[in-house]
Amino acid sequence: MNGAQLLAQWLTYLATEKRASPRTVRAYGDDVERYLDFLVAHRGEIPTAETLGALTAADLRAHMAARRGEGLGSRSLARNLASIRAFHRFLERRKAVKNAAVMSVAAPKQPKTLPRPLRTEEARLTLDEAGATGRGLPGLPWERARDEAVLTLLYGAGLRISEALGLTGADARTTSGLRIKGKGGKERIVPLLPAVRAAIARYTQLCPHPIEAAGPLFLSKTGKALGPRPIQKVMETLRIQLGLGPRATPHALRHSFATHLLQNGGDLRAIQDLLGHASLSTTQRYTAVDDARLLAAYDAARG
Repeated sequence: MNGAQLLAQWLTYLATEKRASPRTVRAYGDDVERYLDFLVAHRGEIPTAETLGALTAADLRAHMAARRGEGLGSRSLARNLASIRAFHRFLERRKAVKNAAVMSVAAPKQPKTLPRPLRTEEARLTLDEAGATGRGLPGLPWERARDEAVLTLLYGAGLRISEALGLTGADARTTSGLRIKGKGGKERIVPLLPAVRAAIARYTQLCPHPIEAAGPLFLSKTGKALGPRPIQKVMETLRIQLGLGPRATPHALRHSFATHLLQNGGDLRAIQDLLGHASLSTTQRYTAVDDARLLAAYDAARG
């Protein structure tokens, strides 16, 4: 059985058994089809199950080098490699064609990007506008109060959006800090500033649906648990209205929380605990943001 036939069987498996979306199936198919075409030119033969099992790590690295030469960046190459690995896992499980050498090839290193926080005045204006009615944002006053409370938790407590939306009614009544379970099940205690408590209280007072102690704190129009999309849409609207640019996302408010604490003398270890980072090196990225802004201000002053 040649490579094209094996690819067709894999794509059918993805579509029918794995129920992958047509877009995913097409993307995987394009990646592996290019891989098989490369092997024809690279090895001078049409790949078969046997030859696919005998490929070396050098063969796959040659393919990756060729794709990089076509202009693919590290992220696209990593996705390309993931497609090829998934194809080879299918061959191993369904065709007993194992290739440990190909599976051992490491993905390209991804470029490290700095967090992109909002400036202090931008963050404050974002929260003010999120809770305002009659200024181009859809929704009733209680929904505006809800959105403002969620965004205030991101900026005022450094929560991830999933963490904020995972709060319960009991969390709104706590007199101590919030107990947050973050990535990897890591727990942390997050203190609530008066402004954060006030935003939550305003929402709970206006919310027309009952907020049960064991149920979700933030509710949708129908009284069910609120998902992230309405909050993302609010930020998209505010981004346009306030001219903030593409960096203004819900997660940017969490970045802003850490950066502004650091700029005001916050201890790096304390910020690590507040954010729930497992490694201090992750939190240290915010020091680079601060340094970059200082250098930009210095360059602007010189110019």
